[in-house]
Amino acid sequence: MTLGVEFMLKDIEVDEEVVKLQIWDFAGEERFRFLFPSYLKGANGAIFMYDITNYGSLAHVDDWFAIVDNAISNKEVDNKLPIVFVGGKVDLIHLKEISTKKAMQIATSKEANGFIECSSKTGENVSKIFDLLARLIFKNKRSSKS
Repeated sequence: MTLGVEFMLKDIEVDEEVVKLQIWDFAGEERFRFLFPSYLKGANGAIFMYDITNYGSLAHVDDWFAIVDNAISNKEVDNKLPIVFVGGKVDLIHLKEISTKKAMQIATSKEANGFIECSSKTGENVSKIFDLLARLIFKNKRSSKS
C-alpha cells in the first residue's frame, strides 16, 4: 500500500530514443488527495489504477478524473493529458469483482487513452503499461511541436 507519495525513475525506449519517466505513485485514499493537484502541474501523462478484486476501488473515479481535468485545464498547453486506465491484481482473477468489459466502459467514458489489466505480483503486462504511456507522451509532445 502506498502511503502518501512514492517516487520512481524508469527508462523506456520509444522509437529508438530513451524516454526517462519520473513516476509519482499517489495513494488513492482521500486523506492524500490534497497532494495530487500540485504534482499534476508538471505531469505529461497519468496512470489511473484500480483493483479488479475491489469494486470500491472505483468509487472515486469521477473525483480523480475531475481533479486531473481541472489541473490540466489550468495549464497553458491545450493538449490533453494521456491517461492509461489500469486494472491491477489479475493474478487474483478468481476474486474479480470488476469485469474487463465494465472497466473498459469506464475507461472509454473517461476518455482514457488506453486500458490494460496487469499483475504487479507476477509482472504480467506491467512493462506494457509504461511502454504505452511513454508512447502516448512522446506522441503528445511531437504533436504539440507541430
